[in-house]
Amino acid sequence: MEDKRTPLILRNSQSDYDKFVRETPKLYKLGFEASDASVPSRMVEGALTLMLFEVIDDLVRQHSPDVIIITYPIYQAPLKAVYTVRRRYIPTITVVTDLVTPHRLWFHDVADLCLVPTPQARDLALEAGLPAHHVQISGIPVSTSLPREQRTPVAIRAELGWQPELITVLAVGSKRVGRLYDVLHALNHSGLPLQLAVVAGGDDELYHQLQETEWHVVVHLYNFVTNMPVLLHAADCVICKAGGMIVSESLACGLPLLLVDVLPGQETGNAAYVVEGGAGEEVDSPVAALETLYHWLEQGGKLLAERANRARSLGRPWSAYEAAEHAWAIAERASAIEHAHQPEGRRKLIQFLERRGITWKG
Repeated sequence: MEDKRTPLILRNSQSDYDKFVRETPKLYKLGFEASDASVPSRMVEGALTLMLFEVIDDLVRQHSPDVIIITYPIYQAPLKAVYTVRRRYIPTITVVTDLVTPHRLWFHDVADLCLVPTPQARDLALEAGLPAHHVQISGIPVSTSLPREQRTPVAIRAELGWQPELITVLAVGSKRVGRLYDVLHALNHSGLPLQLAVVAGGDDELYHQLQETEWHVVVHLYNFVTNMPVLLHAADCVICKAGGMIVSESLACGLPLLLVDVLPGQETGNAAYVVEGGAGEEVDSPVAALETLYHWLEQGGKLLAERANRARSLGRPWSAYEAAEHAWAIAERASAIEHAHQPEGRRKLIQFLERRGITWKG
């Protein structure tokens, strides 16, 4: 995506995406739903092939890998084109990183194996035409340090300089989370016996606002962090948006989730998965967030413990290892499945590329 030959529309997609989903969520939802069908998705794949063919072709030839693991859907169609034009085959695994309602672009026949997070995502993969034996449920890969942490939350808090015995709420923000500060403002004046650990996620504006706030509860402020697994294991619950990664990481740690923002489209399913699984709540206002935390903490935190048990049952802390094992196995048996991947439609694809000035010879 950072290669200079890649069109600006893709190179700038991350920053543009952050702004787009925050300022025009309904328009984003419309675009997501409109493109999440067979014909529109094929049109998108054709455009992606034109934009990324040369870069991906060079990367494949440069590294000549034994296996390719795809964790972002836009690379699949260009990669299939490279295989077809070059008459070559490399074992390929797609790891879907949206929990319940992934976009149709995720489900492409270039992959020998598609690893999905949930039964709901598997159903969508089958509806999109992937063979059942090419789809397996393995969760979203999370940091391998998450399942290996042996310290207690109290011990970790002490090492971090937090109050060891206080109920600890970890709030995780980013440029895509719009309601977080208002929720924190309500908690700051709630009188609840808790401490807040707030990560702004690289949102400098939010971080500055947090620093300027007069806090009435114990608070620990961070901008961008690289030790999120440690912070998660130090917490009792998480306040965040319904992003696939933070939800998966929280569930892997057995942490209840208070979802304060849900991006229309793929995150709607994530939120439903958490709520229907009994692992958290979705709230639409600071007052609702405050009410939820009150309920969780009353009776000695009985409901909070129930939510934690449900989160733990949904979590898949070893998912990264499962994906790695699949990758190793598929690379080992590559010779046995290579015959099934003889490229079709090569001449038409070459004509398609040449008409648009795409270089492929060499």
